[in-house]
Amino acid sequence: MSEGKSILIVEDEAMIGMMLEDYLDTLGYRLHAVAASVEEACAHAREGGFDAALVDCNLQGEKSWPVADILVAQSIPFIFATGGMADDLPSAHAGRPTLAKPFTIGAVERALGKVLGAE
Repeated sequence: MSEGKSILIVEDEAMIGMMLEDYLDTLGYRLHAVAASVEEACAHAREGGFDAALVDCNLQGEKSWPVADILVAQSIPFIFATGGMADDLPSAHAGRPTLAKPFTIGAVERALGKVLGAE
């Protein structure tokens, strides 16, 4: 079970962010924050205080790789959210888990369970 673990959502589309908030609530996770820009997400990543992150690859036309780099440096697990093949991951992050849009609650549950080490 999720045991109330805190999740950072990095997503620039408000409707998708709200849907993910609902999914987290239903699955028993706590929302840490929703960051809609690379700058905002990097600030949250540096501060920490959450257990994992869902990171959209493309935020307002800007790739979120700097966010991923900070999460790696902070040893915070994360999942890339991708809308398609245009989101080719850089080689440094090629092995990271990804979640394809459109999301289902089951896919989000499995992905978070995997990165958080759920049984």
